[in-house]
Amino acid sequence: QVQLVESGGGLVQPGGSLRLSCAASGSISSIAGMGWYRQAPGKQREFLASIRNRGKITYAGSVKGRFTISRDNAKNTMYLQIHSLKPEDTAVYYCNLWGDDPGSDYWGQGTQVTVSS
Repeated sequence: QVQLVESGGGLVQPGGSLRLSCAASGSISSIAGMGWYRQAPGKQREFLASIRNRGKITYAGSVKGRFTISRDNAKNTMYLQIHSLKPEDTAVYYCNLWGDDPGSDYWGQGTQVTVSS
């Protein structure tokens, strides 16, 4: 069982930066990876980036170059550093964790990012 809590969202002007955090607590037998997603009203949830257990990182083509995913194992925390924010980045950003066992899939409550002048 795992709990995920996102933080770091807020209102930012276009061109600004944010760092989102996802703090994990609890435990599961085996963690396969963690990732970031976002969802705007009326749209599908969109994959942004992931980091797997062995460190492999994957980015969505739409965000590569502006978004950086990282983790701090000592703090059980994953981060998403975002630069050059655009109004179309406005969405609720979610943290996801999945394990090797079937059905082992966890989500946080999300943190709102609003990009507006």
